[in-house]
Amino acid sequence: MSKTFEAARLRRTVAEIITAAGSKKDEAQTVADNLVLANLSGHDSHGVGMVPRYVDAVLEGGLKPNTGIAVKVDTPSLLAIDGQRGYGQVVGEQAMALAMERAQDSGSCVMVLANSHHLGRIGHFAEMAVARGLVSLHFVNVLSKPTVAPYGGGDGRYGTNPFCCGIPLAGREPFVLDFATSRVAQGKMRVAYNEGRRVEPGYLIDQNGQPTTDPGVVVVPQPGGMFGALLAFGEHKGYGMAVACELLGGALTGGGTWHRPADHARTVLNGMFTVVVDPRKLGTQETFTREALGFVDWLRQSPNAPGSTGVLIAGEPERAARSQREREGIAVDDTTWAEIVAAGAKVGARVA
Repeated sequence: MSKTFEAARLRRTVAEIITAAGSKKDEAQTVADNLVLANLSGHDSHGVGMVPRYVDAVLEGGLKPNTGIAVKVDTPSLLAIDGQRGYGQVVGEQAMALAMERAQDSGSCVMVLANSHHLGRIGHFAEMAVARGLVSLHFVNVLSKPTVAPYGGGDGRYGTNPFCCGIPLAGREPFVLDFATSRVAQGKMRVAYNEGRRVEPGYLIDQNGQPTTDPGVVVVPQPGGMFGALLAFGEHKGYGMAVACELLGGALTGGGTWHRPADHARTVLNGMFTVVVDPRKLGTQETFTREALGFVDWLRQSPNAPGSTGVLIAGEPERAARSQREREGIAVDDTTWAEIVAAGAKVGARVA
């Protein structure tokens, strides 16, 4: 069973809990807005269901409320930034604001962000860039319980390590590609488990390395305290991209990579390697506009495949979901809602 909430109600509830956990009002509102936007975009895995984990991370000391970025290197085209374990929704926006300013001044900027708490939906940062007419690339690693098996391996060795790319399209809605390098995001398994659903074959292996459709194997401890693992998308290709995200988002940023046994910490740290480019500075703007739109139009001329409603461009499903969920509300399953209520109680916030 589930309840349906208006987005405004969820924003208020999340902000109240995050404030009770120690954040100032502006920070709490930024976190709440970001999480609810993920729900509106159809990505419940990165939405309000993250609140219980954030509260636990604050209580265990791994997430630091009211903590902003520390800039370690600042040149016209290079930024090295430490998120200092602040809320990723906050330090991520702060880091992107600087990177976009440098790119607009110099034409491009490489920005590395280390030690951010969970950044949430990475597509948000690409949307910030394309709103200014900028191109952005993001490679992200995840320092938390390893939940994804390497290709050819039988247990979790790294995180869901997302990749994202945003490209503006003149006079059109932008191309925003945002995906986990696992077959599916870890949070989607939490949602499926809370809803009591099985998942499609090919997503998971159990604690013994055998295929399973039970999302619980990566959500709760299995017999012997072990966990199963997600599989990479595209076999060796997704695995290779995940390694690239770990090496760039973790090693190159200075935030670190995962190479130790799993623990039970609730803290989720991200590193993000970002490239931001202003296409107007390249001297190819006219060609870029013409060729980008020409290619997108060419794709849309493809006849519908059987059972398909037509060709989509990355970013369109999220925008359609926002429109629908703003009208009809956001469904939150009863288990997730109970977890949110319990999280509020831990910090003295009463959630009705």
